[in-house]
Amino acid sequence: MDLFEKCYEYTIVEEARKAGTYPYFHEITTQQHSEVTMYGKRTIMLGSNNYLGLTSDRRVIDASRAALEQYGSGCSGSRFLNGTLSIHNELEGKLADFFQKEAVITFSTGFQTNLGIVAALVGRHDLMFYDRANHASLVDASRLAYGKMVRFGHNDMQELEGLLKKAGDSHGKLIVVDGVFSMEGDLCNLPELVRLKKEYNARLMVDDSHGAGVMGATGRGTGEYYGFMDDIDIYMGTFSKAFASLGGFAATQAKVVEYMRHHSRPFIFSASMPPANVASVLEVLRILQADPDIVKRVMDNAEYMRKGFRELGLPSLDSIAPIIPIMTYTNDRTFLITRSLLDHGVYVNPVISPAVPVGGCLLRTSYTSTHTKEQLDYALEQFDLVLNRLYPITQEEIQQAKHSQMDGQSDEE
Repeated sequence: MDLFEKCYEYTIVEEARKAGTYPYFHEITTQQHSEVTMYGKRTIMLGSNNYLGLTSDRRVIDASRAALEQYGSGCSGSRFLNGTLSIHNELEGKLADFFQKEAVITFSTGFQTNLGIVAALVGRHDLMFYDRANHASLVDASRLAYGKMVRFGHNDMQELEGLLKKAGDSHGKLIVVDGVFSMEGDLCNLPELVRLKKEYNARLMVDDSHGAGVMGATGRGTGEYYGFMDDIDIYMGTFSKAFASLGGFAATQAKVVEYMRHHSRPFIFSASMPPANVASVLEVLRILQADPDIVKRVMDNAEYMRKGFRELGLPSLDSIAPIIPIMTYTNDRTFLITRSLLDHGVYVNPVISPAVPVGGCLLRTSYTSTHTKEQLDYALEQFDLVLNRLYPITQEEIQQAKHSQMDGQSDEE
């Protein structure tokens, strides 16, 4: 059998392109901002993770340029060998102070960060307890680790407690959850997770990629929002979202960081973060500490849109973070609406199965501190046009989608 046969038989993309509904790899010809240019046309960007709106901020760009001049374009090696610059150590120290942990280790991408943490710490006789809605990087991290992954229903603390109780005391136990779930926009039940990890002698890791820099009064994340920062054993975040750069970090005990520095293969065998990226994060951290109201501005914009969606009668999911999902239910309908919104100058992210359950497709909309009310009002007008007037969904279609979703859950069980 030819190894490439699966590639030749994969025609779904070609069919979607011919139908004019293919929703991916749209080209942007301007800076990542609240408004971008796509296909030569003004487009309101409601699909970016640039929550603080700082990727095109002149202060961040200037800091990156200065680091490029001082250190060059790259490190040409791993942190373990020749790739540690003074700016790396400065960033790790300031992140540790900001997130109120003993130490920080940084990685070159967020995906790599989760691989590097979990695979280094979870051994052959250890157990990992995973929320079913966790990010794909955490699922892949469990595959790289030698321990056993045990899944529990999304935010189902009763099921998690039963699994922890069943596990007993003979295993090392790591509970792994997203702080802000990237598709749904809801938060983990951190108070209950803290109770369970203490009662059952487990450690708690929170992937706060979508919460770091955004949640809490000063942007210290989901832990600050709930008032449980000290109870998170491993706090993970990325730089590609609120921090306007690329990379990731783990904040935890100094002894744990030291262990990961010498046992994490993704850390040891990957080139370190380029200096321009490091400098970007440092500048965003400075801006965030100097102007904590930037967090309030992004949350105010998200609340403005939540209110607008409710007034339009659109089926948006409850969320607290600046991520608001709009239900579209089926793959075909999601592609059609995404394309129509783009034609009307609004970009959103389509989310279809298997990223969500069958019948649970949605538009993932996200907001930044730099969105203007004029931009948001324009977007709401287009949502009203496309979802309420051009392509309204019937109650019968909604019920069919819900039945499909229930059938899919039954098949999984």
